[in-house]
This record gives sequence, C-alpha cells and structure tokens, in this order.
Amino acid sequence: GDYLATIEGNSKATFLRAYVNWRCMSAGSSRVCVRMVGHKVQESYSETLREQMSVVEMPLSDPPLCISCCPVSGDLLVGCKHKLVMFHLKYLVINQNLTVLDFERTFILHTITTELDVLILKLEQVQQSADRTEQGALEKPVDGGVKDESPSTHALQLELDEFIICQKPVELLGEESKLCEIPVTLESTELPTEDTKRFQVQYLLFRRFTPDQSPFGFCEETKLHSLQLLPVYQTAHEETENRRELLSLFCFFSLPHVGYVYSIGKLVELISTYQYSEKSEQAVLTPQFLHVITSENLQCFTVRCGAAAARDEDPYIDTTVKACPPVTLDVCTLRMQLFIGPRAICHFKNHIVLLTKADTEDITERRKPTRRMLSRKADSIKSRTNSESESGWNLYIINTVSTIQLYREMVDYSRTYENVRTESCIHLLSEAHLLLRAAIMDPHFLESDEKEELLRAFRESCATLGDCYSRFDTKDYHLALPYYRMSGLSMAEVLNRLVSGDEIQTYERGFLFYLTHSLNEDLNEELSKESANKVLQIFYLADPVQLPHVLCSPCMRNVSPLTAVKYLQKVEKKMPSVVLTLTKAFFALKMRDLIMYQHEMDSYKETTLACGFVGQSRLLRQCKEGIAMPTEFAVHLKETQPGLLVAAIVALHENSKIELEEADTFFKLLCSNSENTVPQLLVDFWEALLVVCPQEEILQELLLRVTSQYVWRISKNQLPETTPLRTTEDLINSCNHFGLIFPWVTSIMSVGCSSDKGYHEDISRLQSVLCSQSINIASALPVLEPLAEADSVGLTIHVLCNTRLGRHEEAIDQLLTRCPDAAVLYAQHELKGDNQALWWNKLLPELCKRTRLTGNDCPVLISSLKETLSVAAMELELRDFISLLPEDGTATFFLPHLLHCSQKKLLT
Repeated sequence: GDYLATIEGNSKATFLRAYVNWRCMSAGSSRVCVRMVGHKVQESYSETLREQMSVVEMPLSDPPLCISCCPVSGDLLVGCKHKLVMFHLKYLVINQNLTVLDFERTFILHTITTELDVLILKLEQVQQSADRTEQGALEKPVDGGVKDESPSTHALQLELDEFIICQKPVELLGEESKLCEIPVTLESTELPTEDTKRFQVQYLLFRRFTPDQSPFGFCEETKLHSLQLLPVYQTAHEETENRRELLSLFCFFSLPHVGYVYSIGKLVELISTYQYSEKSEQAVLTPQFLHVITSENLQCFTVRCGAAAARDEDPYIDTTVKACPPVTLDVCTLRMQLFIGPRAICHFKNHIVLLTKADTEDITERRKPTRRMLSRKADSIKSRTNSESESGWNLYIINTVSTIQLYREMVDYSRTYENVRTESCIHLLSEAHLLLRAAIMDPHFLESDEKEELLRAFRESCATLGDCYSRFDTKDYHLALPYYRMSGLSMAEVLNRLVSGDEIQTYERGFLFYLTHSLNEDLNEELSKESANKVLQIFYLADPVQLPHVLCSPCMRNVSPLTAVKYLQKVEKKMPSVVLTLTKAFFALKMRDLIMYQHEMDSYKETTLACGFVGQSRLLRQCKEGIAMPTEFAVHLKETQPGLLVAAIVALHENSKIELEEADTFFKLLCSNSENTVPQLLVDFWEALLVVCPQEEILQELLLRVTSQYVWRISKNQLPETTPLRTTEDLINSCNHFGLIFPWVTSIMSVGCSSDKGYHEDISRLQSVLCSQSINIASALPVLEPLAEADSVGLTIHVLCNTRLGRHEEAIDQLLTRCPDAAVLYAQHELKGDNQALWWNKLLPELCKRTRLTGNDCPVLISSLKETLSVAAMELELRDFISLLPEDGTATFFLPHLLHCSQKKLLT
C-alpha cells in the first residue's frame, strides 16, 4: 500500500493517522478528505474528487507509542501500553477507475512485559474445525482475573515502588520461550465471515536483560530500542520474478551499548552481537549493513543475515561444491561519520534518512553524568519544551555507496595484508563477498542495472577467496575447492594464478587440496603438456604418494610419458607399491615399450595386480565427454591377459568402484560390440562374479543374464567369439550356483543329443545352472522359452523346470514319451521322501499301460517296469503290493517280485 502512517500529538492527546493518496499534494492538489477508519468510504470520493488526499483517523483506547508496517502485506501494527493492535490494509473498489485504501482492525494482542523484556511471537493460522476451541482457549482470563488486595498489601506495594527489583537475565529460544510465564491473550475484533482466519500464538524468543552497570551510564539509562524484523527472500530468478517467497527472518534489538541479531526463521538462534564504542540512540538493520546513531556520529557495521539466509536457501553450501563465509565470522565496523546531534534514523533502498538536532548547550557539559536516585519515578520527571520554539533540526538523506564500489574498495584495502598472509585479509574479503551475496539475493536484483557487473564481481570474489585459502596456511584450507568451483575458473586458469615460472615454490595445503580433488574428478578439461608437467612436478615435491593417482586423471592426458616414468621411478625407490608399478606399465604402453611393460607386469602375481587396479580404476577406464571409455591398458589386457582384466573388473565391482551396468558398458565398448550383443568377455565377467558369491540382491540378476546368454547361443547356433575363461567343470568345482549335472540329464543327452559338439559348453553350463538350487525357476521360464522340447536339450530343460517346480508327474510323462531310458534314473534321483509314492502311484501304472500297448517290442519299457516293481516290492506291504498288480498280467513275470515282497517280511 502507498500510505504514510504517523503518530501525532499535542499537550492534550495523541493520535494515529494514515495519509492516503498523499502524492497528489506534491502534484499541486490542495483537496483533503478527513474520515474515520472504515466509515462510509464511498461517500468521501467521487469522480470529480479522486485527486485528493485522505487523512484516515484510527481511534485507539490507549495512546499509541510506536507503529510498524508489514513490507509484504502493508498491514499496520500499533504498539500501546500492554497491547498490540493490528490494522489490516484493504483495497476498496469505488468504481471501475478508482480504488482506495482503507484499514480494518483485526485483532488485539494483550500482554504485560517490563521495559527490559523482549518477547517475539508468531501468529499461526489454525484450522476452521478447531476455531471454536482455540478461540475459547485464547480468551480465557490470565492468572484468574483481578485479585483482592488487603491494605497491608497495598502499603507494601507503595514501598516497593521506591526500588527497582532486578531479575536475573534470561534467554529462552524456540519452544523453551514458553517458560517465560508472560501471559498473552489474542482478541479478535473483526466481523466474523466465512473467510475469517483464526490464529494462535507461538512463542519464538524471550530475552530479559538487567540494568546496565557499565561505566558508560547508570541503570535508569538502560532501555531497549530499535526492535526490528528483517525478512530475506528467495533469490530472484526469471521464473519467479513477479513473486517473492520468504526465505529467512531476522530480529534485531539493542541496548545502549550492545545490539543483538537473532535468526527466527527455521531455527531460532543468536547470530551476531554488536558492541558499540559509545551509547547508541537508535539503529536500523538492512540485509547488508547495520546503521547505528550515537550522540555524535553515524556508525556502519557488517551483518551476517546474508550468510545465514544463503545456508537456508542452498543445501550445497558448506560442502565441496559451494561455500559461504560463516555466520560466526566476527562483525566489524565499516565506517563512522560525524554528525551533530543525531536523533532518528531510517532506511530505504540505498538511502539513509537521518534526523538531527543541534543543541545550543555545551556538548561536554551535557554528557557529564549526574547522580540521581535509583528510582522508578525518576523516569517520569522529564523537562518538556515546546517543540514549536525549538530550532536546529536538520534532515539528511545519505546515499549509501554502491555495492560494487564498496566491494572494490574493500578488495583494494585487503591487498595491504596480502604479503603478510594473515586471517585479516580473508576476513576483509569475506565481508566483501557477503556484500555481493546480499545484493544478489535482493528481490529487485533482476531489475538492477548492475546485475551483470554484480555477477562478475561475485565470481571474482570467489576466485580471490580461493586464492587466499590456497596460498595461506589456514585451518580452513579446504575452502579453496568450493570457492574456485563457484568462480567458474578452469584448472589451467587457477594454475596460472598461483604458479609462476619454473622456479621451485612452496605450495600450501589449500592449493594441493584443490588440485587433488579436481584431478580425481571426471572433468572435461585437458591440461596442456606444460601445465600437466608442472602439476607432476608439484606433486612430486609436495605429495609424491599421490603421483600415480594424479597421472591417471583425464586432465593429465597430455603429460609427457617419459617425464612421468622418470618421476615414478624416483618415487618407487622410496615408496614402492603395486599401483605405482601398474602406472609405470600404463605409461610404458603409451611409449610402445613392451619390454618395460612386461617387466613391470611380471613384478607381481596376477591376483596382486588385480587388487592393484582397485587402488586406481582409471588405469582401465577413463571418462571422456561423460562416457567411461576403456583405456589403452584395458585393450592390451584383453588381447594378452583377459583373465587378469576380468579379475580386475570383478575386484572393482566387489569394492564398489564400478556398478554392474557400468561393467556391461565397459566390456561392450572394449569388445566393440553393439548395445544388444553380449561379448564372451562379459559372460566371463558374470560367471566370475557368481564364483565370488555376490550379494543376494544381484544374484538372481546375474543368473538370469548368464541363462539368457546360454539360451540365445544354443537357439541361434552361435559360438562365442573367444574361448571362455572357465570350463563347465571349473565353474561346478568353484561355484555353488553351478550344480552337478544329474545322471538322468546325462543319460538323455547320451541317447539323443543332436546338437553340434561346439555348443556342448553352453548346453552343459545351462543344465548346470538349472541343476543348482540358486536360480529362481519361475523367473527363468520366459528366458527358457526359445528352447523347443523337440530335441534332447529342450527335453532336459523342460523336465528340469517341471521338477524344480514340483510337477514330477508331468516330468515322468515327458520322459516316458520322449526318452524312457532315463525314466528310472530320473525316479531314482528325484522320487525320494515325500515323492517316493510316485514310483507305484504314477510310474508303475504308466509303465504297465505302455508295455501292454507295445508288447515285447520295447525292451526299455520292460526293463524299467522290472526295476520299478523291485522298488515297489521293497517298500510296500504284501497286501498293498498285490493291489497294484494288473489283473491281466503274466504270472511268470510278476511272481518273482511277489515272492521277493513276501520273503522280505519273513527276513525281517
């Protein structure tokens, strides 16, 4: 809203007024309309009287003491003795072309505090369903109402009025502030409607002070002043340009000699304390500065609101990605300007408005303290002069220095500390950085003419702070990394800033920390040969252990291999390691020196070398434009030592250095296969992972992958492009997930195998996986569909699946139809325990039926029937066995088994 609120008074009364449409007075209009708040607004305006100023009178039961306007809603908060009154700003539409402002009193907050108490409250909207209950709770009388007092109590009270009772200082934050025992009652005064909002009070902060006993003044001069709430909004972006979202909220209040800034947003905490060099009269807090007036000057202090708000907005601050000066950084005085008699101060955008009064009396005499009685009544004895007869009032409008100019001045001044490398330089540059950050977080930043210049200065500030943390020996050296990242500088540009010439320098921890982390990341930046060699020299002198890791960085692709090997050999004499040896072999390949390469690879056993790759995986794969590509080393291992390569990738996976999908991509790129084609080396890797007993969450995935690949090759008559690293026998002997192939499976394959011998390994591998208890058969069924039941391979697979799923009767039917030779072997292996009854309940009837149909033409069925009868005779009672025999059977065929069953009882 565009209005001016004032507290006006004379010797008889004090008034609260709001001047609406006041700008028309400066345009030459002299019309003025005076009206009471909310009374017949429409009658005060007409089309002919639209260019007039309105004075809105706001009556109050108690004299107003102070006012404050909400910067977001325009609502007006009025402070009276023991109460706060809220006036809601309304927009009234008179007609299509005229909208006027008016106010409505919405609630009164009743509370009782002393002059040295600070109580911060928050009004929270409550749900409509709880309105009645909440309202009843808020309107209950405090402390049981008025208490009767006896004459003796009244006399005691009069005596106590002559003294000041000083309570202990108290600070209560957040939920604890409820313990302050200060009663607060919320009284709603607006007319209830469907849209009426109900509120409840939440305590945020309570602070109680004691009278100041400092040498600057006596206790009756100890008063709180300049209570202020400062909102900070989300950084403006193009998509949120037209709306402001509250990010953080800060509270400031001050005693004569010390001021406090609290964060009261997501977390209530004290963030800054200001000690003044002399007694303060008033202060105003802005996102960039704290301006304080004393009896003779205007002081300007730095603030930490921007640092706290930045952390509320960006979770990446205080990580290796982003940084910001800490909230705990000591505040400092920026400027001090002399004025005669400052009385009041306020702030608007980049202007400071200062009201002063020059007294005619001698300043030194006025400042001499006089001893007065320590009494409450002393405050009421004050001389009052007629303001009309006073002179010497002055109004100053001071333009604050632009953020860019002040930033430049602070950077220039910081150079005086640059050579001595003190914390003062970092402190001053941090202050300059916070000025820029606060300016960028301003809601009007996008509209600023200095927008691009501020962003450039911010990046420059980040780079300068990065330089400081790189060059200085400071405990916060790690901040060099996030500040350089925020600056947008490349590694080559940072090197040019910090490394000069070829002379040997001493490098601090911050610079090495930045280089180490930058080289360990997959940056799309390749250093020139000169820069890469310089980095090599830096680490050889400062941290030789890191040399193998530095040389494997993608940024170091242009380093001289000969120079690299020379430095590695020097380090190896003092600190040999398998990673260093592998790095030497890596560069020997680059130099096409196969003799040196072989010498290095022969230095350790293959198992040790495989573990060595865990120490530096970039020896095998490096990122290029966001894609992890196999190195020349990996290509050479594929041709010469594929077993070592697979073992190394398995070791990387087991140590969480490579994911399963990443390994798939690696082998496909290495073998130049398309996305849908699986190279044998990848199958070798899957099988090797199964051998080392992987985690349960990827076990089924691996089993399905190898199964799918075996089925694809068998169904497509496709041979692997390279010889598998392990035979089926090796896998069965070393891995529980590959089971021994059942005898009946071998029998089927020996009777009717029509597949080419070249595919025998894939067939036996597939059968071995299905013979184990690891794979989930139900999940594997879709993968196994391509295998037809027509041939022996398909038959074994289908019977195995039926068996694992508990469908033994179906398996018996399949075997008797396709391969009766294996039926008894199947029964001997599978029909045990709970399934043993299938011998005589399923197998025996089926054999009898099929033998009856074929007669003596199928000796396999007859021999199988004899074996089945032998098992039944051994396991069943005579009566049960007889009941199973067919009525049309030949007596000579069944009699031996019948005798065996009857003699079994006699023998036992």
